[in-house]
Amino acid sequence: MAPQEHEHEHQHDYFDFGGEAPPETPDVERPEGEDAPELLQPVLEELRTVHDPEIPVNIVELGLIYELVAKKGGVVYVEMTLTTPACPVAQSMPGEVEAAVRRVDGVTDARVKLVWNPPWDRDRMSEEAKLELGLM
Repeated sequence: MAPQEHEHEHQHDYFDFGGEAPPETPDVERPEGEDAPELLQPVLEELRTVHDPEIPVNIVELGLIYELVAKKGGVVYVEMTLTTPACPVAQSMPGEVEAAVRRVDGVTDARVKLVWNPPWDRDRMSEEAKLELGLM
C-alpha cells in the first residue's frame, strides 16, 4: 500500500453524513430595538461550550454561527447552520444553542434560527479548528 493511501485510510471525515435535511426554522424573527453590544462577548463565550458530538471543535470555531444580534432588554438572536443538512444533531442542536444563550446573565429571550443558505463549507472554519481537525 502506498503511503498516501495508508494516511488517507486513517483520516476521519467529520463532514460525511447521509439522510434528510430538517427544515429551516422560518418562524424565528430578529429582535427589534436598540443594540446591546455588551451581551455579544459573553454569548459568544457560552456558544464556545457547544460542540457537535461528531466533531471535536466548538460551533463558533467551526463557523456555524452566521449572525448574532443582542438587543436591550436581553433578547438575543442567533442565525446558525450545521456542517451538512443531514447532520445527526440537526434536530437537537438549535435547542442546545438556545440553552447556552439563556445561561448568559442578562439574556431574557434566546431565538435560534437554523438556516441552510448559504451552505456551510470548510472555509468558514477558524485556523484553530482546521488545525484541530488536521485540515492544515
